[in-house]
Amino acid sequence: MIARLAGTLLEVSPPSIVMNVGGVGYEVNLPMSVFDQLPSIGGELTVLTELIVREDAHTLYGFQKASERQLFRDLLKVSGVGPRLALGILSGVSAQEFALMVDAGDAPALTRLPGIGKKTAERLIVEMKGRLPSVDDEGSGLAQRGSDAASEARFALTALGYSQSEALKMVRMASEGLSGEATAQHLIKEALKQKMKS
Repeated sequence: MIARLAGTLLEVSPPSIVMNVGGVGYEVNLPMSVFDQLPSIGGELTVLTELIVREDAHTLYGFQKASERQLFRDLLKVSGVGPRLALGILSGVSAQEFALMVDAGDAPALTRLPGIGKKTAERLIVEMKGRLPSVDDEGSGLAQRGSDAASEARFALTALGYSQSEALKMVRMASEGLSGEATAQHLIKEALKQKMKS
């Protein structure tokens, strides 16, 4: 099993890249959300990987975080979900956003992800609800700015009628628009202001 690769970036051809690791070029499929964070050609990078072995191919899938790789593995256990669809889901949302959608039973939000219809969304909710680990603001930048304020802001936004996944996105974007440590009130105001602009 190949679990991790560290090397230099040789080629970028979405949805895959080629990495030089010790003189060997590895082709790795990545979520589309990762491509704008890649280094330039020749730059160093490290990816966590999952090797899928099929009769006709051995395919490597790469992830930035352990939570993304774990979600990929969990998705493959769901009937009707293959590697391509699982990668498409991770291209559309973070592991945390997906967990919130599933736990909230938010089928309409899931159907907005690439390749997911109503039946697949309902199957994901039934088979994965309560099984996904909770990820507290991983990689969102909110942990450094006070997860209590972020949680309070998310709760307030859901009370205003936004879904949990919408509230998470709104608070994340609001935190990026504010400098320094933000209170829940500041996050809510900024989130609503940005929502009105969009």
